This record gives sequence, structure tokens and C-alpha cells, in this order.
Amino acid sequence: MTQQMTATRAEAQARLERFAPNMGRAYAQGRNFDRGAGAHRDVSMLSPYIRRRLLTEQEVIATAIKSQGAEASAKFIDEVIWRSYFKGWLEQRPEVWDSYTVELRQDLAKMQGDAGLRHAVHAAETGQTGLHYFDSWALELIETGYLHNHARMWFASIWIFTLKLPWRVGADFFLRHLLDGDPASNTLSWRWVAGLHTRGKPYVAQADNIARFTNERFVPRAQELTQNAAGLEALEPDGLPACKAPRSPLAPQRHLPTALLLTEEDCRIEDFPIEDLICTTAATLAASPLRSPREVARPVVQFEAGALADVAQRSGLAVSSMVLGAPSDLAQWVLQSGAEQIVTPYVPVGPLRDWLVRAKPELDSAGISLAEWRRDWDAMIWPYATAGFFKVKKQIPKFLREISL
Repeated sequence: MTQQMTATRAEAQARLERFAPNMGRAYAQGRNFDRGAGAHRDVSMLSPYIRRRLLTEQEVIATAIKSQGAEASAKFIDEVIWRSYFKGWLEQRPEVWDSYTVELRQDLAKMQGDAGLRHAVHAAETGQTGLHYFDSWALELIETGYLHNHARMWFASIWIFTLKLPWRVGADFFLRHLLDGDPASNTLSWRWVAGLHTRGKPYVAQADNIARFTNERFVPRAQELTQNAAGLEALEPDGLPACKAPRSPLAPQRHLPTALLLTEEDCRIEDFPIEDLICTTAATLAASPLRSPREVARPVVQFEAGALADVAQRSGLAVSSMVLGAPSDLAQWVLQSGAEQIVTPYVPVGPLRDWLVRAKPELDSAGISLAEWRRDWDAMIWPYATAGFFKVKKQIPKFLREISL
């Protein structure tokens, strides 16, 4: 798969059009079946493109409605909006991301001092546990950069409850290898399986469910899997942090000399008024190495590089490639161009946002502002992402009306 996926908007649009006839009842009926690498016919596999907004959520949903109608494509629309829900939920509880990053480093440090744990994690990450279905998924992820969503749930559940490995290390394994790896969707999905997102309701993989939805490609023995597992909510005895309003970005100032920063967080730059800016410089910044304290898989780095090269070409500007270095380097890049503000599409909670926060003291000292464009789509959905998905789901007809779909 990684050899076939070209990280360009043109390729994304072509894939979108090819899958459009399957966005209705075919998707609803077949989406839960994991048919294995190279055979994922019932799911779109557009997620690496949507994650970087080489395709936007709005245009993907518009294609589904145009092709299949709103009612027939309702399940597909729900799944697209899940990603926006997770992003909005984490925007309003950034402490959950902060806790994940701190405690992941603690888990990795513990591994270094515990040979048994280190060996068990290595076996799980390299497909050597002896559970042939689990090992197959690990190898598929490494080799292709993709896993079917149902397989991701089974894998995470087995990792946590059967193998009893630290959930954050598993989430980190996914984030390092998934082409569609997203800090919000990945972290919160693992928390959901663990019973931390919907507290006390963990997702426990069942042998008969795996057999059914792999068409008996895998038939686990029931005794191999933990059947009755308690969630990990005891790890957060004080519960979730209070929900707060999403961060309000600073708006760009049209009269200021501007350094335009392009990142994988939003590669549909044509949607923003760059013609209104006085651009003195523009650059791409590859951020995938920030995903993890460990090495990020080469296909992820390469896909990001392709997406950034594509958005740079489509911007119509002379765009350089900034090397990810110390956060203080950001101010130096801006000062050298004579700019007084950085403008970039919105950077949500995650590793790149953390890096920009670390860069802020140098920017402030140099009198450089960091302004962001936030999409109306996000501003519309995120305020409803305060609890479970159902609160967002109830608003979907309203969302579709507001964006004229």
C-alpha cells in the first residue's frame, strides 16, 4: 500500500471519485469486515489524505451525498465526522494529550529497566507473540502503514488486556507507523478501548467477533483472549479534566510582512486567502519526527514529505523546506526575511503544537506574532465535542444545512 499511495491532492481526488459509488449501503454493510492487506474493498482508505486535508471533510461528505444521498451515506458521514469529534474533544481537554506525552516517556523509561517488558513489547511490535492474527496485524501495519479500523480495535484490546502491555506504548507504536496517524484520533481511540474515554466501558476483543469480521481468515481460540476485562479508569482516579472552550487563534494581519508556514496539519492551502498577505517568505516544516520519542517509520516521513511538496507547488509561491530543529530556529527564519508575523493553517493539539509553544518565547522576544486560519468546519463542530460522540451526531443534520449540503 505505501508504494501505491501518492501524497498529492490529485491522487486523493482520484481515489475519492473511485470510491464514491461505495459510500452508501455497500459501505454500511461491509465497513466492519477486515479482508486483509490489499483487499480492503469496503472502506475508502482515504484517511491519510483527510488527516492532512489533501481532502477536506466537507468535500468528502459532499461527494458522498452527491453520489449516494444523505440517507444512504449516513454511516459514511458519521465516520468522517468522528475524526472532527476527536479533534474537538482534545482541543477542549489538552491536558489529556499532555498527560499522554509525559507518561509515555515514563513507560519507555520503565521498559529500559525491565528486560521482560522490553522483550514483550518488542515481540508485539514485530509480530512475534504467537497469536497469529495479532502478529499479522502488526506486520501489516509495519509493511503498509495502514490497518482496518476494526483490526485497530482488536489489536489495541489484545495489547492492553491479553498481553497486558502499557497502552501508551501501543498508541505510540500506531502513531509511529500509521500513514493517517493523528494525535487526537489515535490517542483517544486507544483510551476508548482501555475504558478511559467512555469510562468503565472498555472494548474487549472477542474470538467470535474476529472470526466473523475476518470471514474466518482468523479463527482465534477463545481461551487465548482475555474475555472479561476491567477498564483502566483506576489510572485516572480523579476523572477527566474539565472541558474548556477551544483555543481562539490569533487572526492574521493583512498589513504585516508575513512568513507563511505550511505543515501537514492542513495541505489545502488554496482554501485560505494567501493573496491577501504580504509574503516575504514561505516554507514547509516536516513535523512527523515529533510524533514520538522513538524513530518514526520511513513511509510516514515520506508520505508527509510528498504532501508538503504538493502543497508547496500548489501554493504558487517560492517555498523553501525548513529543517526541523530547535524551536528557537523559527524566530531566526522569520527575522531573516523581515517578516513580523507567521501565518499558518490552524495547528491543533499534538506534537507540532507543543513545538510551536516551545518556540513562542523567542517569537515574543522578537516581536513576531503567530497567526492561524481555523476552518469554519472545525469552529462549527468542536464546541459540541464535550462528551460522547452522540452529542455531535445529533447535530449532523444541522451541520449539513449550515454548509449547504
